[in-house]
Amino acid sequence: MFRATTRQLQVFTAVARHLSFVRAAEELHLTPPAISMQIRQLESLVGLPLFERNSSAVSLTITGEYLLIHARRVLSALKDAEDMIARLRRVETGRLTIGMLGTAKYFLPSLMSGFLHDHPGVEIKLTEGNRQNLVECLHRNEIDLAIMGRPPSELDTRAEPFAPHPLAFVAAADHPLAQLEAVTPIQLSAEPFIMREHGSGTRLAMESCLRRWRVHPPVIMQMTSNESIKQAVIARMGLSFLSLHTIETELSLGRLRWLPIADTPLIRQWHIVHLRARALSPAAEAFRYDILERGAAFLRTHFPLASSARAVEMPGTPDESPT
Repeated sequence: MFRATTRQLQVFTAVARHLSFVRAAEELHLTPPAISMQIRQLESLVGLPLFERNSSAVSLTITGEYLLIHARRVLSALKDAEDMIARLRRVETGRLTIGMLGTAKYFLPSLMSGFLHDHPGVEIKLTEGNRQNLVECLHRNEIDLAIMGRPPSELDTRAEPFAPHPLAFVAAADHPLAQLEAVTPIQLSAEPFIMREHGSGTRLAMESCLRRWRVHPPVIMQMTSNESIKQAVIARMGLSFLSLHTIETELSLGRLRWLPIADTPLIRQWHIVHLRARALSPAAEAFRYDILERGAAFLRTHFPLASSARAVEMPGTPDESPT
């Protein structure tokens, strides 16, 4: 009989997700040797190697790919059982996995502190990724709830808005365009741009605006980090398009400015999202309620400049809701 432990399956899926023993160890708060030992034990039970290892990369074998499908099902079923037992007991304890956009890390940890104070029995794990990553995690039942902008249309989810989310074209405070009272879309066409990676909701919103305006500025750099993009913009390397919640500090210090372009900032919404087919545990329901109850007021208080942003109204410009 195949006697793999739950811990071995958790370690295996973590290594398969990251294709890295070191990153799996960081996620699970274990040492790389402990991760390697668990994988060796699992491979001994299976009787076949699960990973191809060389000096530069780790990849799944065919056996590993098949086992991964079933390991995810087993872990998802165990989590559903745990949530059901918690509902029967009506005790708000247990583990809660929250997926968040990288943009949300500027406010979600602080917003969560009040919830954790009121629910000390709940253990929360935060998973950060772009929009595409979160959609995949929801699909695989790897997260209970997601904090994101545009909800996934490709999944049957319940998506509830809890706060406005302004996004805008930004420049260094001393950039020539930042000195103007109004900037037209055509003025962006000759400016170098620094973009988020493919799969980012922020990038989708930016590309939608540029496409509707028929503007095609040169892209000189692509980055996965909002922090890196901000520093590049401040250094006058180019313009970008960012959530105003990521640049509150830089706006207050006068290092960045959002450009006054018609119908921007785009005022979208932050959503808390979960799969309809997955019943939430009492802890997840409590967290969902807390976000819906306090999220908007928290952002207004802690991000006053972003919250005060209103779209510039000018005639003859497109209005689309990409995020």
